[in-house]
Amino acid sequence: MRHLLTEEQSRAAEAAAVESGVTLAVLMGRAGAAVAAEVDSLVPAGRVVVMAGPGNNGGDGWSAAHLLHAAGRDVLVLTSAEPDSMSSPARETVRDAIGAGVPWLHVDTGPEAAHALSEAAVIVDALLGIGLHGVPRPPYAGFITAIGDATAPVVAVDLPSGVDSDSGLASGPAVRADVTVCFSAPKVGCVLQPGASLSGVLRLVDIGVPAESLRFDGAPECWGAADYLACLPDPHWDDRKGTRGSVLIVGGTIGLTGAVCLAAGGALRSGAGYVVVAVPRPSLAVVETKLTAPVKMGLSATADGALLPAAIEEVLEAAARSDAVILGPGLGRAESTCEVVRALVARLDAPLLIDADALYALGEDLSLVAARVAPTILTPHSAEAARVLGTTPEAIDSDRLAAVSALAVGSATAVLKGPATLIAEDGRIVVNPTGGPGLATLGTGDVLSGIIGAWLARGLLPLDAAAVGTYLHGAAGDCAARDLTTICCTAEDVDSYLPEAIRTLSARDDDGTLRKDER
Repeated sequence: MRHLLTEEQSRAAEAAAVESGVTLAVLMGRAGAAVAAEVDSLVPAGRVVVMAGPGNNGGDGWSAAHLLHAAGRDVLVLTSAEPDSMSSPARETVRDAIGAGVPWLHVDTGPEAAHALSEAAVIVDALLGIGLHGVPRPPYAGFITAIGDATAPVVAVDLPSGVDSDSGLASGPAVRADVTVCFSAPKVGCVLQPGASLSGVLRLVDIGVPAESLRFDGAPECWGAADYLACLPDPHWDDRKGTRGSVLIVGGTIGLTGAVCLAAGGALRSGAGYVVVAVPRPSLAVVETKLTAPVKMGLSATADGALLPAAIEEVLEAAARSDAVILGPGLGRAESTCEVVRALVARLDAPLLIDADALYALGEDLSLVAARVAPTILTPHSAEAARVLGTTPEAIDSDRLAAVSALAVGSATAVLKGPATLIAEDGRIVVNPTGGPGLATLGTGDVLSGIIGAWLARGLLPLDAAAVGTYLHGAAGDCAARDLTTICCTAEDVDSYLPEAIRTLSARDDDGTLRKDER
């Protein structure tokens, strides 16, 4: 597991490295060497044009140019700052490069840089790095535009210029890199969208900052495959349906029965031993026809599928025999249904996942969630989160880290769905690395609820269940999109690709049992 760092944390980590005896000049030299190696790997021949800014990010670019020039590459540095105006250690790095004969040209505007950039075989973006917040000012906006107008592949230094290092937002022009060479730890802006897409392939490089200096309480976490795998329960020779967790799914009013069916599929594919689907009684015949393995039960409801108060005790009785409850997929928004939901959130003792229409029923009041003692997971997308928090989807997406933290009230775990889904609990935030356009279709969120609910029922802690479930859901979507295209991928396909997603974390022995990889 790695922590994702903000600008302030990155600078603090470098300062700690200096205190331990490593100079900034040495760190800059190592960073430049990493960038030079990536340039040679990506484009082994042809002109290298380095677009260098006035700070340490520019110094890293000058260091890479020096090394590439020494190795015989055709190099040109375009700089927005006179070498003597740069601060140490970048100033010394620039002087060394110029003294070694590295060609350079001072440019003041994007059009001045455009001709040289058009002749590049590869461009190094060393303009701004982690120092930008907000919209790039002139002349940097013009330089970024000129890089974008060029046709050469781009290697970004630490972070594409124009991307906010602390949020991943791009409020103005931003470099679209083919590769980003990220030093010491991933930056938040390289992992959250749209920064993640603008970063291209992320190459993480150790430049000698001590590992203990890269950990900060509350910093977002990026888990590796071994971290997810470590959460999975070991299979046992006497496993049976009664030991693999029982999931109760409550939802599926008239016209929305597909939601509970998709959730049931996600739960079964994630290894739940027993799945019960409870729907308003008018929907029962449809669900009986659609689902084979799960047990089906009807709940007291009106003729049009709105739950009646009697459904509260019916659900509580079924929940007493369950290890986890999923409340909300396709449940409907009738006022009587919302009253039933609020009563259930208050009274259910079982681990509970609240999704979709159950989130709607809570309105802007999370007090019932905050008061719960049993494990509780919320799984809103941006629009649902906006309603719960009394704001707009645009405001949610402008600061997703703050939004997911606000949703994790009391001891609850919040899953803020979307690109780079976030999971928060008690001050911790995990950033999910999987998922993409293959999930951009109705019903995929219901599959996710089933997946997370199954892992919750199988005994995982709420944060682990949410993180593992989100990872596997995204990985299944990615696998499905790879084979079926993002255009043709459906929620049912995500369900069917879960076995392949599981295999991305594990291997299987010849007898078919799960073997965990070395952790």
